[in-house]
Amino acid sequence: MKPDIHPKTSDTVFNCACGNSVTAISTLGGSYSVEICSSCHPYYTGKAKLVDTAGRIEKFKRRYEQTPKA
Repeated sequence: MKPDIHPKTSDTVFNCACGNSVTAISTLGGSYSVEICSSCHPYYTGKAKLVDTAGRIEKFKRRYEQTPKA
């Protein structure tokens, strides 16, 4: 392997808007602000909204039931 071809890595702190901070090793370095993280994202917290697809399926069936059959 060639020496000195990889970028330098350092500790990077990611601060979320909810107040959570995560330290990770990254090539960015320093401190960054993010809007959402795994501790406040609805998918991970269990507060995700389920989309009702029954209306879409019914709309699809109504639309294609009206087409004449060949």
